[in-house]
Amino acid sequence: MHDFIIIGGGVAGLSAGARLAGLGDVLLVEAEAQLGYHASGRSAALYEADYGAPATVTLARASGEELAEMGVLSRRGFLVVAQAHEEAAFARDCADLRMTRIGPAEAQAMVPILDLDRVAFAAHTDAAQNIDTDLMLQTYARRLRERGGAIRTGARAAAIARDGEGWTVTLDSGEELRARRLVDAAGAWADRVAAMAGLPGIGLTPCRRSIAQLPAPEGHDIRAWPMIFGAGETWYAKPEAGKWLVSPADEDPVEPHDAWADDMVLAEGLARYEEMVTVPVTRVETSWAGLRSFAPDRTLVLGPDPLDPAFIWCAGQGGQGFLSAPGAARVMEEAAGGAPSGFAPAILAALSPARLR
Repeated sequence: MHDFIIIGGGVAGLSAGARLAGLGDVLLVEAEAQLGYHASGRSAALYEADYGAPATVTLARASGEELAEMGVLSRRGFLVVAQAHEEAAFARDCADLRMTRIGPAEAQAMVPILDLDRVAFAAHTDAAQNIDTDLMLQTYARRLRERGGAIRTGARAAAIARDGEGWTVTLDSGEELRARRLVDAAGAWADRVAAMAGLPGIGLTPCRRSIAQLPAPEGHDIRAWPMIFGAGETWYAKPEAGKWLVSPADEDPVEPHDAWADDMVLAEGLARYEEMVTVPVTRVETSWAGLRSFAPDRTLVLGPDPLDPAFIWCAGQGGQGFLSAPGAARVMEEAAGGAPSGFAPAILAALSPARLR
């Protein structure tokens, strides 16, 4: 009998598992053959602490020190650009993300392909940093194992049953696993896990987010370029390993699945990006998509279900799982009876699944 079974091997499950392993015996099961296969393996990988719902922002700000200590952060910078008719959306972005307004020419000095005939407004912050997502996943997996926990990949939950002692998770292989408490960190599938456990879902909506990988524009050295958002998050672009990633910033509701990019959605997003630059898109090297799953109020869902406290939610990361993971893991530890997280009661209430019942 394990103390905890965690379903889901993305950053949510691994970071929670690394903390919970200090409280008891942890077994993490991941349906896919590799950790972080779905949303965690397809992240834009940016630490921008002021991005998201208020409680998420609180977690993200509290996560910065640990992320730095893990050695997963590196300088990137963040730039928002807007056309003249996008002034209202641009002003909201500046306020929400605490950005400093700069002139279009200054923005073009950072990203030489910006079209000054189109860019009417620009703002920048140095606070945004790259996240080495692979290193972060590896670090949490190592910590979980060092604290006595175990990880099983290729282990898909097919059924979940409850009795007086705890939970039985039956894998599709027929093997049965037992634990006193169950942690639902299944990403886009979290509501389905809850349904198997006999509990109502929390209204998660998985949303597709697509990416196109382009060669560096006209052979530019893009390594020092910031990440760029179109005002109102209508597209974004980011350097990554010498390539230029462009996303339509789509957020189309879909069923949980192994996501892929929609060609028409990509084309429309690339067209919005091309409006703001002088170098047209001539070749897409590859494309992919991931699922960002949101609770109805777009805030993470962390803690025991009020209908059964032995079922603990770790869901609704909505594309902000990496930047908030250290803080979220502290909340999970407190929720399981461990050390206080240090977060105010109002923040814990905003994160609790009880708000959705």
